[in-house]
Amino acid sequence: MNQSVRIRPLFGETEIAARNEEIARDIAAIQPRHLLVVAVLKGSFMFAADLIRALHRAGLAPQVEFIQLSSYKDGLVSSGTVTIVKDIDSDVVGRDVLLLDDILESGRTLAFAKDLLVARGARRVLSAVLLEKPNKRATAIHPDFVGFTCPDLFVVGYGMDAAHSFRQLPYIGVIEKSET
Repeated sequence: MNQSVRIRPLFGETEIAARNEEIARDIAAIQPRHLLVVAVLKGSFMFAADLIRALHRAGLAPQVEFIQLSSYKDGLVSSGTVTIVKDIDSDVVGRDVLLLDDILESGRTLAFAKDLLVARGARRVLSAVLLEKPNKRATAIHPDFVGFTCPDLFVVGYGMDAAHSFRQLPYIGVIEKSET
């Protein structure tokens, strides 16, 4: 990635950590049964790791799985069709499942994953998203837990990338071009 790029912080590390703790307490309050957390890869990995630790501090002991979905194929624009790249291994029948995703924009990916887990027999499928862009919705899905409402900007950091860069940032930011 070009070195003349500057990242303007949008949501800071401390702010994200505090919000994860709040979400974990809210999830614990609904007393999920035999909780399975399913993190949608790749962008949600930092959110998932921090939220799972916060769930532990809130008194929960979820099992954890990962699913990788794609709607982009080889293009840069969504095809509108979601496919499974990597599926979960666990049986979900009769369990409460918490889907974790980084950004809820169109809603296609989250709706696909939720419908898939319901069809497989999950007792209840809840969703938590780090960021929600409500003006971008193409489906009628609404997350159960939201970290932050995000303006319609391209964001990076805290697991989210631009051309495989910036995932390592401990905060969420917006790319700004430097004038050099």
